Amino acid sequence: MDKRALSAAFGAAVAAVLAVTASASATASAGEVLTTGSAGGTAVASGDVLSASLVSGTKAKIATTAGGSTGITCSASAFTATANTNPAAPGTATETVTAHTLSTCTTNITGATGVQSITVNNLPFNASVTSGGSLTVTAGAAGPIQTTLKINTILGLTTCVYRAGSLTATPSNTDNSLSFTDQLFTKFSGPSTCPGSGYFTAKYGPVQDTSQAGSPVVFVN
Repeated sequence: MDKRALSAAFGAAVAAVLAVTASASATASAGEVLTTGSAGGTAVASGDVLSASLVSGTKAKIATTAGGSTGITCSASAFTATANTNPAAPGTATETVTAHTLSTCTTNITGATGVQSITVNNLPFNASVTSGGSLTVTAGAAGPIQTTLKINTILGLTTCVYRAGSLTATPSNTDNSLSFTDQLFTKFSGPSTCPGSGYFTAKYGPVQDTSQAGSPVVFVN
């Protein structure tokens, strides 16, 4: 075989490999960003309600320092969101966070004797989910991401208000969970007995599409 024929044969082989690779890549990326049942499964429809509570055996924590043990611990927490847009993967899906609750909370902050309530203010929030990446929560039209803590202290009831610019969580298809780790809230108002910062950590799962029969779990593609 002369050099020209050899070169042509080599070029054809490379083209064939590239074609197969492109086909495999297209197959791997088929489907929407959010699906139920399996990765690449049934697309989550616009308007579907997605929800999750704390992963069994875990607690939500608001620590006074990143990774610290001092702060507030809650045995119950849950969120609810509505799916808005769900494009083909890879891409970014959007949601509206309509509810987020924390309850059954205790504290070991010096001078505090208990937690009366924790209220997430200014709902709904906006959320976006990126393929193979993260979920980001940002403020909605009602105002900044804000949480109001009412804490019983030796001096009486104290109200502490905290705000965050945004929150980031990591989704996992292994257990269909969503993990927040040391998300910073800064004190907006309250007396000096309120810690200056709060670092929020919680793992929710499985995330389920409660609008569908059987509430199937949700995957991020």
